[in-house]
Amino acid sequence: MSDEYVILIHEPEWDPSTMTAEQWEAGMAGHRAFQEAVAAAGERLVVSNALQGEAAATKITPSAGGAPVFTDGPFGETREVVTGLYVFTAQSPQQAKELAALVPTDGWLGLHPVLVLDTVK
Repeated sequence: MSDEYVILIHEPEWDPSTMTAEQWEAGMAGHRAFQEAVAAAGERLVVSNALQGEAAATKITPSAGGAPVFTDGPFGETREVVTGLYVFTAQSPQQAKELAALVPTDGWLGLHPVLVLDTVK
């Protein structure tokens, strides 16, 4: 049985509107190669999304006993952002690592196994 994994793509802040068509296509080719590798391994891509930049984000900070504080981006303290994510299946942690390593990034990737809540006691 396959387990689910999440890849969070961490990169320096980016603005897709500044990319040329050639830069966009080169980046997308790398992402298509990852997606094809998942399928070729007999696994599933569950979710695939790119995220808008920090200027479109909202930071939500809980406050003790009060209403949460909402702060619109961009956030001055941010050095890198999550620019996208994948949720996919893999037969083993090793296979998940090998597949995740195919995701193109100018930053780094966080690979997380999904916690199956009904197994937590």
